[in-house]
Amino acid sequence: MYRHIKELQLRYTDVDAFDNLKLSSLLAFLEESACLSADELGFGYDDLAPAQKGFIVINTYVELYRTIKLGDVLTVHTWPLKPGHLIFLRDFELYCGQEKVGVCTTRWCMISTDKFVPVPASSFFTKDFFDSYNTERSIDFKDWKIPAVVSKDVVYSKLVTFSDYDHYFHVNNTKYADFMFDAFSVDELKGKILKSAQITYVKQCKEGERIDFFKEDRDGFHFVEGKVNDETRVQMRIMFDAV
Repeated sequence: MYRHIKELQLRYTDVDAFDNLKLSSLLAFLEESACLSADELGFGYDDLAPAQKGFIVINTYVELYRTIKLGDVLTVHTWPLKPGHLIFLRDFELYCGQEKVGVCTTRWCMISTDKFVPVPASSFFTKDFFDSYNTERSIDFKDWKIPAVVSKDVVYSKLVTFSDYDHYFHVNNTKYADFMFDAFSVDELKGKILKSAQITYVKQCKEGERIDFFKEDRDGFHFVEGKVNDETRVQMRIMFDAV
């Protein structure tokens, strides 16, 4: 069954102060693999752009079985699942050599790039387009709703600038991972490794907007929420393990 497989050598710039793969770098690897897979299958950026359509990711869940470190060679496997009316699923498996080190599942929607609103799968794909593709799941994850952060204390703020943008002229999904990790201090992250991370992208952020981040701990998780003028734009639920 179909899988796109890409091998990636971790660079010095892909890791944090503790030589662990940054979540933002991992998300960038996943996005790159997803885009290359879509190109391969005939619904990549160049295929959709003439029809004024594109894909944006709306939810991501990553689960790591061990930390991925500087010097590791990471191999990303990815494949799309048959979509529903509006939601497209794409799964990933992560390997270092023969060892499976993590899994990921993502939810995407197709948008009209002129109006930036969701459009149905049927507006581009035939009914049987995905019938021959892989139906295997990397992980059967369904808990997509992230509880709201109750705290009203701003722990970090970020002004959106040009370097945060992608080709849809909004903050790229990978950037939010760095923004939300900046809600933690170095001391808070010392001696901890990422076990799982879930991000919901609620609404796009644009140049000049200030995102205020709020944080709290609950039930073994850390929750981070980004708001613009009290409107929720992004949420993260994260769990760490001790080194």
